[in-house]
Amino acid sequence: MSDQSTRAIAAAEALGLEHTVTRHGPVTSLAQAADARGVEPHQIVKTMVVRLNDDDHRFVLVPGDREIAWPKLRALLGVSRISMPSAETAYDVTGYVRGTITPLGSRTPLPVIADASIEGPISIGGGGHGVAITVDAAAFAVALGATVADVTEPST
Repeated sequence: MSDQSTRAIAAAEALGLEHTVTRHGPVTSLAQAADARGVEPHQIVKTMVVRLNDDDHRFVLVPGDREIAWPKLRALLGVSRISMPSAETAYDVTGYVRGTITPLGSRTPLPVIADASIEGPISIGGGGHGVAITVDAAAFAVALGATVADVTEPST
């Protein structure tokens, strides 16, 4: 187990979240990831890091079959510009490489925005490649102090 996944799992435990850890091999699609984790594609939740400025980042939790609706997110945050940080910056801020990012155990605690469509059991990244943590969406949002809002649209 990687140090990063150990950190994410420990964070879930510290928050008192009931969770299940799944370890699987490499996957190349949402469907493969869902199959490997034993969930439906919409139950996989991607953790995206967005940048408001050099020192202001947020986590955005996005269902696997959806994508960020940038106008909705900008309106929620009251800003005219949001960007995705570089992979290096995302790592510096979170301590996780892209594809493994999770708000659990992040190097820097960031505000969390969870899309309103996220519900029931969800599978999030566990901090390492092929590591996932399944939690209840509502409990997860409460534990993280997440802002729940409509910030996504169906993937195109």
